[in-house]
Amino acid sequence: MTLEQLREQIDAVDDRLLDLFNERLKYVRQVGELKHRTNAPIYRPEREKEILERLKRKNRERKGLLSDEAIEALFMELFAVARNYELPERIAFLGPEASFTHQAAESKFGAMSSYLPIHTIKGVFREVARGSAKFGVVPIENSFNGIVSDTISCLSDYDLKIIAEVIIEIHHVFATRAEDLKQIRRIYSKDIAFGQCSRFLEDMGLDEVEQIPVESTAKAAQMAAEDPEAAAICAEVASRLYKLPVMFRNIEDEGNNRTRFFIVSDFENAPSGRDKTTILVRLPNRPGALVEFLLDFKEAQIDLTKIKSHIVGGESIFFIEFDGHRSDPKIAAIFERHADSIKFLGSYVKEADDV
Repeated sequence: MTLEQLREQIDAVDDRLLDLFNERLKYVRQVGELKHRTNAPIYRPEREKEILERLKRKNRERKGLLSDEAIEALFMELFAVARNYELPERIAFLGPEASFTHQAAESKFGAMSSYLPIHTIKGVFREVARGSAKFGVVPIENSFNGIVSDTISCLSDYDLKIIAEVIIEIHHVFATRAEDLKQIRRIYSKDIAFGQCSRFLEDMGLDEVEQIPVESTAKAAQMAAEDPEAAAICAEVASRLYKLPVMFRNIEDEGNNRTRFFIVSDFENAPSGRDKTTILVRLPNRPGALVEFLLDFKEAQIDLTKIKSHIVGGESIFFIEFDGHRSDPKIAAIFERHADSIKFLGSYVKEADDV
């Protein structure tokens, strides 16, 4: 085939895809009408996970050319289009724009959704509780820095539920309008990012270039985009937002930096068959109280995945996670037995990896 003939074939496939997307939206509209009548939530993470797993499995069986990651990227965006077609909903996230939290939000809700950057974690919870946003996206833990205490405090204070988790690799890029490293006179970034990328800067002979700390890597990208003699160390989402060309990717010294985020809202998930549950536990201040509590999990053969102690309002509480859904009979029995001690935070689809 000639190049022109190949392009005509691609155009024909695109036409079919367009018709199929529109056909899918017709069914989406009908689902939205049913959900509206029953007051059911539009976002169902367990249903999306089920669809993705089915498609990946079918693609492997048919020896398709798409990777699992490509299928997820394509259909997550399609899900986002469908949700906004059913009912446009706003997503609050810990800002600023183009932060890693923004990236985590987009990975679940797509680029078309309406996003509301908020300056504090408490502010995210407040806006979702008020109904100004349907969903909130906040960090819960980082592989290097540990648990985010502000998120634990807000989970304790607000009556919102965790409806999904997102785990993303934290990668930095080196972005600049300069065509040659020798033209760079200034590098903007958040102070911690300079330390995380020190070996790259040294290897490239940039360790003597002026380093200018700013409040966020998104701000760094914005400033570098306006300065032809500057560069930014930032997230790739920030370079896209400010149209700043990326010169180098994955420049961080450590390659296993991961952050986990929670998506919170005002509803609970149905079981998916591969769930995780998160709770806060307040126990009597006496020796052996925690051991007695955890023995119930051992006897029920429930896998605990995380236990962390925290001080909230001067009181010691435990942040505990385990496999399974709240409605599972063994877990429901533990909830009933310790009703005065447990605050249920959510049951949600478990991601394949943890931080």
